Amino acid sequence: MMIKISLILISLTLGLQSDVSAQIDDEIFTIYLVRHSEKDLLSNDQSDPPLSQCGEQRSESLSLFFRDVNLDVIYSTDYNRTRKTALPTALSKGLIIKKYNSQDLKGFSKSLIKSKQDVLVVGHSNTTAVLAGLLADEELGAFDLDIYDRIYQVVISKNTSQINLLHSTFVCTE
Repeated sequence: MMIKISLILISLTLGLQSDVSAQIDDEIFTIYLVRHSEKDLLSNDQSDPPLSQCGEQRSESLSLFFRDVNLDVIYSTDYNRTRKTALPTALSKGLIIKKYNSQDLKGFSKSLIKSKQDVLVVGHSNTTAVLAGLLADEELGAFDLDIYDRIYQVVISKNTSQINLLHSTFVCTE
């Protein structure tokens, strides 16, 4: 009888510990934000140009960067260059790319925080840092059009958020 009670107590204790551990994991999530890779400036379609060869290489490089990173969802604006930047990572993770509206960054930031998921967001030079700032309650602005190497990592827990600015080491072989 004592052995049964002890086993039950051990089972309950282990169960509670795993529940507490799961709750802690659920309270911490990470949102990664990147700008789309280099676009083809010689394309006939300048309103929605494809990626350049260098841009395609950078997108593959991003996929390698995210290889060991847990991602639940990948978001992109509805442009060729953003979707094609997200595609290699989405394929490697077996995820579909969901569209978001870059004209409503405040609403989108609230939705991302509410979802509590590990996410990759592919945007633009005038939206990526701004969205990272909204997620961390900091004011960040657009960045220069020739910058492609920034990866914003926003770690959010129950009471805090922190932005880490990472830089990719990618070098185009074009």
